[in-house]
Amino acid sequence: MATPTSIVAYLALFVLVGAAFLFANLVIGYLLRPSKPSTEKLEIYECGEPTIGSGFVQFDLRFYVVALLFIIFEVEVAFFFPWATVFGKATELTATSAPIVAADEGDYDAPANQLSRFTHHKLREFGVTSPTSPNLSDARAAELGISSNPRQRTTVATREMARDLAWMSLADIGVFFAVLLVGFAYVWKRGDLDWVRATTQPKTSAIPAETTVVRRTA
Repeated sequence: MATPTSIVAYLALFVLVGAAFLFANLVIGYLLRPSKPSTEKLEIYECGEPTIGSGFVQFDLRFYVVALLFIIFEVEVAFFFPWATVFGKATELTATSAPIVAADEGDYDAPANQLSRFTHHKLREFGVTSPTSPNLSDARAAELGISSNPRQRTTVATREMARDLAWMSLADIGVFFAVLLVGFAYVWKRGDLDWVRATTQPKTSAIPAETTVVRRTA
């Protein structure tokens, strides 16, 4: 188990290696890259097009709206990665080929209900500090016909626990994705995804085609 001192040492080593890698690339690039300045290279440019007018002008608000929408949806999609990690580890425990108890890994001297190193490691990754063998209810064991087999009871209980966790995580990401789609539909309906938003034309009163003029006689 990693101690706080070793964690600090690893972080310091990571920072030093990263800084050395960055510094080495900057120095090598400075020494090897060609330096041939010219008038054309020193000109101010924007997206490859010649500049028009002064740089101190107001940008179109659409730049900021599109950028904010992109950042919001990009950050929300990033939450799919930790969910995928949890879902993937849970489905690994539900596989029939996964070694659940120690006997599945060849350790036949261990107790029948002792978890394997594989299961112990997966449960530790889920945040369980002291993994123990899950209990299977007597009614469920009798239903499956494994009441007197502690190895099968532990295996079935662990796989059902992992299956419940997988379904729960799937439901959670479904709710999260539904909320994300609602927000996406809202900004789409508002026209925020269009670069040029449509404007509503003002209603004008209908002009009759023919007008009858009535003159009064004295």
